[in-house]
Amino acid sequence: MNTPLPDVPEVRVVGLPQLTAGFDLVQRLDLGMHLKVHGALEPMVGERLADLAEAVSLSGRGGAGFPFAKKLRAVAKSAIRRGVRPVVVVNGSEGEPACRKDTVLMCRAPHLILDGALLAAEALGARLLAIAVTRDSTEASLREALSERGLSDRRGRGLRVRVVRTPERMVSGEASAVISAVNGGPSLPAGRKVRASDSGVGGAPTLLSNAETFAQLAIATRLGAQRYGNTGLMDEPGTVMLTVSGSVARPTVLEVPVGVPLRYVMELCGAPPLPQAVLSGGYHGAWIDGLTAQGAIISKKAMATAGGALGAGAILPIGPETCPLGESLRVANWLAAETAGQCGPCKLGLPAAAAGLSEVLGGGGPTSLEALRQVTQAVRGRGACKHPDGSVRFLQSTLKAFTDDLAAHVLGGGCGRPTQGVLPLPAPGYEEEGIPSGEKLAVDWTLCKGHGLCAGVVPELIRMGPDGYPTLADAAVPMHLRANAQRAVRRCPELALRLEAAPAEQAPASRKALPRGQS
Repeated sequence: MNTPLPDVPEVRVVGLPQLTAGFDLVQRLDLGMHLKVHGALEPMVGERLADLAEAVSLSGRGGAGFPFAKKLRAVAKSAIRRGVRPVVVVNGSEGEPACRKDTVLMCRAPHLILDGALLAAEALGARLLAIAVTRDSTEASLREALSERGLSDRRGRGLRVRVVRTPERMVSGEASAVISAVNGGPSLPAGRKVRASDSGVGGAPTLLSNAETFAQLAIATRLGAQRYGNTGLMDEPGTVMLTVSGSVARPTVLEVPVGVPLRYVMELCGAPPLPQAVLSGGYHGAWIDGLTAQGAIISKKAMATAGGALGAGAILPIGPETCPLGESLRVANWLAAETAGQCGPCKLGLPAAAAGLSEVLGGGGPTSLEALRQVTQAVRGRGACKHPDGSVRFLQSTLKAFTDDLAAHVLGGGCGRPTQGVLPLPAPGYEEEGIPSGEKLAVDWTLCKGHGLCAGVVPELIRMGPDGYPTLADAAVPMHLRANAQRAVRRCPELALRLEAAPAEQAPASRKALPRGQS
């Protein structure tokens, strides 16, 4: 099925709107309507701004959840120590197929994001504000908003503002990948642990946070800590933006007060009364079983207690009519294809993990399940960026959440349900090096003699089994491994290996390649 989410899905609000105020009046708040709805914003000195962010417990809304006040103070301290002007970066690189909340804000309330970013830039004395985006819609909206304010990247101005386009890839939203793009390089993680607050854009201390975080800062500045805290929970005040998709009647972006029951959020979007499970936090998140989800509430602590994660605010229930392991395999294959190809755990480990899950679903037995567990353990904590860890978190959560289905596939003939493709993935349309090629490797077992040359050429896709014969994933070959796969086919002395078209549901999830680091 796989219907990708639209750029701007339906938007709903529970309680009084804050970030989404004015959405009932117009499709997009231009500067005039923005000021009518929200009012003017007074500047605030750095320490007062940090105190406010601390008082409202403002943390990053992009998934990591790092306290914003700590970031702000760290950047200010580093800038003062080094005697350089810092840089502010809005991370709008929403490359995950299940997330649209930042896209909605950038398309419909761009000035609210700019308010927060300009507030931080003025408090820090920054001379450059960069905004990273992944889509035509968000780029057009933000460029129009900057034009309405008279802001540009021209030299000689007090504050230069630059819009940077990044590819719509999972790894493009990683902090160091965004900084690389702003610097004019590829949108790839740096592969080394360097704090942006010490050295970011152009080597300067850099304050980087996602679009919703800056919008929340603008709301908190207008309301003040006390009024902001009247909504939500004592330890997690305010509202949160969610993207709800999966087995729902209509994919929706919602603004809800922290503390709203998860069950109510799903009911608003037409989810099944009792879903099998709910994927929380997106494709780097974790599954919450259906019964536990009925009693969970929307908050970082509560979601973690329930075994899930709030993360980037993606909520994806799945109904009883689809195979949860088949759904997870589709996501695992996509995550493997999203590798930056810069480290072994990502380049080799994630395809091996996806292949292992495919073998389990194909009736590989307890041996294949144990091999999958070993692969995920080997990948964890060893990647150059957060993508391998996030992907392994998803896979390990899948194995833990669906034990009955796992047993049916491992010990029997499967669960008997089709994979309906309810978890959204990108639409066909482009080919990029991390994207499946539309082909898969196949073996003619009547010819194979177990020489093992193929496993040496393309170990990402083929490994030798305990019986001395190759085992390989029933999954599409990623574009960046296609040449190696062709080489493995040519090197097979028995002519037993071939490339063939992948099944339709494994056809390339391709998208139009976007220029990296282009402003």
